Amino acid sequence: MRIAQAMLIVVGALALAGCPKKPQILPDTGSTPISEDTGTQIGRGSDSEVGTLSAEQAALQQAMEAGSIVYFDYDRAEIRAEFVPIIAAHAKFLNGNGNRTVRLEGHSDERGSREYNIGLGERRAQTVRRALMLQGVTDAQITTVSYGEERPAVLGSDESAYAKNRRVELIYGR
Repeated sequence: MRIAQAMLIVVGALALAGCPKKPQILPDTGSTPISEDTGTQIGRGSDSEVGTLSAEQAALQQAMEAGSIVYFDYDRAEIRAEFVPIIAAHAKFLNGNGNRTVRLEGHSDERGSREYNIGLGERRAQTVRRALMLQGVTDAQITTVSYGEERPAVLGSDESAYAKNRRVELIYGR
């Protein structure tokens, strides 16, 4: 009896293994697939709608690849030459997408009083704002805020930590 059961199991397994898999066809529910990385709808809609979204996303990605943080020297609010291409990339994106806005968040390291650091963060944010506006970005697309020393990027009390905390971050919204 056991041999018969074993043979039956083997024959059944061979029969299942030999059957080709049919592709599973899912019914069309009318929903649009969502891209996992951007949360945007893909694959449906008019070509111009999808093309516009893709162009905007590509331009934003290009600007973000250039960088989104401008670092400053100690107690200074002038943009160093190495960060000019970052500002140019973001100006290009904002000029091509007039509906997009950017928030410039100014920061400073922990040295100095709280009031002084708030002022220094504001001067740094305003410097980046002026640089963007000189390249054609409208005032309506830019907001600034200074956090001073309140939101450090790196904790620590050495020059390496201070250098990472003296910055303006470019944050995009809608």
